[in-house]
Order: sequence, then C-alpha cells, then structure tokens
Amino acid sequence: MALVRQVEIRTLDSFQGGMAQFYTPQSSHETMLVEVAPQTVDDLFVHHGQTDQLLVVRGSLVLVVLQNRRYDYIALSEQQPQVVQIPPGVPHGAINLSDDPCVLVNAVLRHADPHPRDYRPLKLPFPFNFEAAAAALKNLETPAIASV
Repeated sequence: MALVRQVEIRTLDSFQGGMAQFYTPQSSHETMLVEVAPQTVDDLFVHHGQTDQLLVVRGSLVLVVLQNRRYDYIALSEQQPQVVQIPPGVPHGAINLSDDPCVLVNAVLRHADPHPRDYRPLKLPFPFNFEAAAAALKNLETPAIASV
C-alpha cells in the first residue's frame, strides 16, 4: 500500500538577538521569491518532483490544497510566520483576496528533474468556496481570547 503524503504546517522556531528576531532557515535546493497579485485566484497545479516550502513574508493569502477529494483552505500571513510544506503530487493554488500583493518565499526541495506537466493548470473538480477562504483569513486575523 502506498503512503499518501500530506501537506504539513509548521510554526517557525525563532530567537531574539538584540533588536532582531531570527527565524529558523529552511533547507532547500533552490529558493524563489514569489509575488501573488492582489485579487487573484490561481489555478490548481501540481509538481511531480519537488516539495514546496512556502512562507509569506509580506501580506496574506489563502493556499488551496486538494487532499482527500476536498479543498483545504490554509490562511497564511506575515503576522504569523509559518511554513507550509507541499509534497510532490498534491494539487494546490493560491487565492489573494486582498487589495495588496502577497510576497512569499518558496524554499524548494528537488527530488527529480522538473516534469513537463509541472505548473500546468488542472481542471477544478469543483468550484472553490470563497466564503471558506475568507473565513480562513478572518480566523487567522482574529486574536485568540485566553480565559484565565
């Protein structure tokens, strides 16, 4: 039986050094800076020989991942540094509902040469749920209330 690989979300470890906050770097074979335009809905696409490690450094967006025959809406923001790791073969795309561009770093792990079908848009099995995407962002922006 084949192991089904899943998307992982990791909070970055950090430490204070003087007036700067230092975050754990991500090991990679290649690092890309990606800008997602405002009010953008990206197509789903898949990589066959790489793992994406995504970190938003400016703005916010919703990463849409197709797993287990459903969409997961993962809100990412510069306010909460975390890395989303997307293994090969997992369809994903981005939604930027903001009026501002979103900038993210992709620390790519290469497992094989690029495949000719990488980055080709996939047909959506069903439409995105923009209410769910907006709710994911709202939940990210709403500070948790601690009870004492």
